[in-house]
Amino acid sequence: MKNKIRPGDTVKVHQILKEKNSKGEMKERIQIFEGLVLARKHGDEAGATITVRKVVDGIGVEKIFPLNSPLIQKIELIKRSKVRRAKLYFLRKATGKRARLKTIKFFSEEEQPERWSIKSEETPIKKTAEVKEETTEEIPEETKEEAKEEESKEKVEEEKKEDND
Repeated sequence: MKNKIRPGDTVKVHQILKEKNSKGEMKERIQIFEGLVLARKHGDEAGATITVRKVVDGIGVEKIFPLNSPLIQKIELIKRSKVRRAKLYFLRKATGKRARLKTIKFFSEEEQPERWSIKSEETPIKKTAEVKEETTEEIPEETKEEAKEEESKEKVEEEKKEDND
């Protein structure tokens, strides 16, 4: 997953923090930092980093996370945006409409939709016929009559068009 992170992604970085409590004992906790990836540096090497930015109470906060650090527990991909730059440093000064990025659809490996199979046991025509039978039973008679009248009007209009041509 770490190789698939790129600028324009909104991510949640789960970082392990070590703190001392009042008794002097070391205690570990996980802190989540959610923000927009501005840059990815050093490619796939051991020192690869990402710069993540979020705005807290009107103040921009940026953190640089080493991707291969043992203190980074996991990185969740929340949203992917369409960008045309490798480094999005212009977003530091951008406000309002200029600071918006266009979101694109993406699927994680778990959520990948199944592809349609060409060979199926039932044909789609049979399925639609079954649906029509079910829906006609539930429609009141008044609406059936109105639908028939509309169909007949449409047929008359089509015939007029054909005659004109």
